[in-house]
Parts: sequence; structure tokens; C-alpha cells
Amino acid sequence: MDDFSGESLHFPPLITPHRLRERQDAFAEAVKGARGTGDGYHGAGSLFYVGRFELIEFALVLEPEEPLRIARKIFYAGMNALADALSVLSPPEKSITFRYPGSLYFDGARVGGGRLAVPEGCSENETPEWLVFGGMVRAGGVRDLGAGLGPEITTLDDEGFDAWNPPEFAASFARNFLVGADSWGERGMATIGPDYLSRLEKGARETRRGIDENGDLLIHETGREGAKRVSFIDELRRAEWFDPLLNEPRG
Repeated sequence: MDDFSGESLHFPPLITPHRLRERQDAFAEAVKGARGTGDGYHGAGSLFYVGRFELIEFALVLEPEEPLRIARKIFYAGMNALADALSVLSPPEKSITFRYPGSLYFDGARVGGGRLAVPEGCSENETPEWLVFGGMVRAGGVRDLGAGLGPEITTLDDEGFDAWNPPEFAASFARNFLVGADSWGERGMATIGPDYLSRLEKGARETRRGIDENGDLLIHETGREGAKRVSFIDELRRAEWFDPLLNEPRG
């Protein structure tokens, strides 16, 4: 792992960037840093990122002050920041959306997603020592290598994004995340929740949606009494967008 002081100029205050080697795992390294089991302890604001020509990957260490059942919802701020970083580079006429909870879509095709790690054994009413939010965006190079992607999969290169590079994208995410974290500290989910829901894919029968206190998605549908509940914890663990064998977005 390398600290590139020159690149730190791209990153906002409170963020300490750590550039990893090309095939290292940013999410795993961030968890090791948060635990203090890697090359040393790396606390809140440590941002690990990898620069690969086909994939942008980064992970941010957090140290919450709330019990896990509340603190886990910072994931929604992470997803908002991921989408906002993408929108900086995006052609303006194309949509950026989510599929609950962590799949990131661009113009109807999956381009990446977000994950959350929590300390093993931490109870819902216990304040976790750390959390790690990790993001991935498929950047390009896959089709150039002759590898096929399904019709619901895309890359930044395929979509005509402006020039991008991993440090700038990770720094853009960090800046947007800090804005969300400030909002979280002042108003909780009052802004974060609506911003997330505004990008969430909507079913044909849905009339209203909300996020419960524990993070579950609540969906009100035409002809249905009461709200349909989708488990936040279960869906985070499933991370349907992520391929753990390849350590990249499915596709």
C-alpha cells in the first residue's frame, strides 16, 4: 500500500487516501485497517482505492457514534455520494438509479454498486467500533478485451463518460460523502432518505416509499393494505450486484 502525497491534494480535509496496488482489494484492506490487523490501524476517514483500467474501487472507514441499528443507515449516504460522483462525469441526459439497496445503474444498465462491512458479533444496540462503505464502478476495457457483457451491464467507457481516473473519482465520492455526513449529523435521514429514494427504481404498482428506523424499505402499493417491508440487513448481506468470486460487479 502506498500513500501518494501528491494525490492527496485531490482529497478533502478529514480524508486520508491510501492508494493500493492494482490487484489489491480496497474493501478488504479497509476492513483490515479498521480492525488494525493489516499494516496498522487506519481510523475514520481512511479511504483506500485501487486504480485499474477496467474498474474503479474504493472503501472508506467510518467510526459511528450511534448504535448499529441506526448507524448502518449511513449506507444510504454512501450510495448518494457514489451516484453524485458519477453524475459529475455523466452525460446530462442519462439517468443514474439504484436497485435496492446497493446496485448502481446508469441509463438502465448496471454499472456498479455499494457494500457495507460491520464488525462481526456487533449487536444492533451496540455502537460499532467501525463501519466500512465500499464502492465499485465498472470503468471500461471489458469489451475491448473481447469479453461479453449482458445487455443490462455497462461501463463508463461504453456510455461516453468524460475523462476519469481513480483518484479523482474517489476524491469526488469523498467530497459528496462528507456533505452527506454533515447532513446526517444535523438532520439524520431527513435529507439522505429522500435523496436516495428519488433515485430508487419504482415498481408499477408503487404509490409511496419510505425508509424505516432500522433501515428497512417500506413500499406502499395500489390495492395492498399496509406497507410491504424489504429487509435492509438481508439485502445488504446478499449484495446481489457483486460477484465475490471475481471481486467485481456481476456481468
